[in-house]
Amino acid sequence: MSRTPSFPVAVAAAALAALAGCALVETPPPAPPAGPPGLTLTPVTFDALPGWRQDRHAEALAALRRSCARIARMADEQPVGQGGVGGLAADWRAPCAAVARTPPAGDAAARYVLETWFVPHRAANGADADGLFTGYYEAELRGARRRGGRYQFPVYAPPPDLETYKRQHGGRHLTRSEIGGGALAGRGLELLWADDAADVYFLHVQGSGRVAMEDGRTLRLGYAGDNGHAYASIGRELVARGLIAAEALSMQTIREWIAANPVQGVHMMAQNPRYIFFREVAGDGPVGAEGTALTPGRSLAVDAAFVPLGVPVWVETTEPGDAKRPLRRLFVAQDTGSAIKGPVRGDIFFGFGADAARQAGIMKARGRYYLLLPRPPAPPKPPAARPIS
Repeated sequence: MSRTPSFPVAVAAAALAALAGCALVETPPPAPPAGPPGLTLTPVTFDALPGWRQDRHAEALAALRRSCARIARMADEQPVGQGGVGGLAADWRAPCAAVARTPPAGDAAARYVLETWFVPHRAANGADADGLFTGYYEAELRGARRRGGRYQFPVYAPPPDLETYKRQHGGRHLTRSEIGGGALAGRGLELLWADDAADVYFLHVQGSGRVAMEDGRTLRLGYAGDNGHAYASIGRELVARGLIAAEALSMQTIREWIAANPVQGVHMMAQNPRYIFFREVAGDGPVGAEGTALTPGRSLAVDAAFVPLGVPVWVETTEPGDAKRPLRRLFVAQDTGSAIKGPVRGDIFFGFGADAARQAGIMKARGRYYLLLPRPPAPPKPPAARPIS
């Protein structure tokens, strides 16, 4: 597979060159990075990215700064991601330094830095570049520290012996059904008690959330572990049983069905054996698998077996619920998910609140993405020829 070098940006951006600290130079075309089996990467130019110049790149750079801060703590020789796709941490030093020097406002400056220091690569699963894009959000619950009244549904911290138990039982802990039946009760693991079983279930699906506490405070919860069981979609089960039409399936319709069928709903939720444990977190935004705070509309959950966390990703898909409106935007791979599997698979983080929940619930579209990987350094210039005396 040959590599196509990117074209330099216009010389008219000379004023921005000082921001990037380096002028864009042509480099010889090295071989594209060898990805994990199934992932193919084809270098392209930025002109090949649909809608590239119309994006608000400064917003994406704000998310990228958080990933760069994480990469800065890595040793130079440490790989960024699996399979060699992201190179070594040392390859990110100069690009991340340029990102840090770029003013927080100004899309032209942000775009120039990205075009200077990165090369886009079209990702594909073998020869197929199309994949599925969905959405998620930060869940919202109501809770109390003590059980009582309407607050009857526990949110658990991980058991101290979680990993030991999993090692002794083939990588798995108790199922959702067993835990829901009280298998962990009385061990003091309850972080809080919520007032709605479906809210707790969707907290598990989303992996993070905010809790409006009975005393007026707000707590933020983040992922702290899981029981090792594979995720099973109750939406798929509802369709298979003819309880929801396939074309009408969304997070909202699943919630509506559970609310209308509370007893059956508890049984249906138990069909997903996967269970998530939580911890209280502080700071900005929910924390993704990368260990950085997520940015609404700019953070993307990916399959980290193929896409390195921290890599900018140009997404080309359509808006939630509207196949005629293109969604073309730069994200940063900062999270993972148990249902996010494959070389071309993305889950968009929409943020917090009713609108974010609505968009995440109806987001299901085909699309493709491009990984922005650090540009290889230019080779040293040969010494100037000495004049013949």
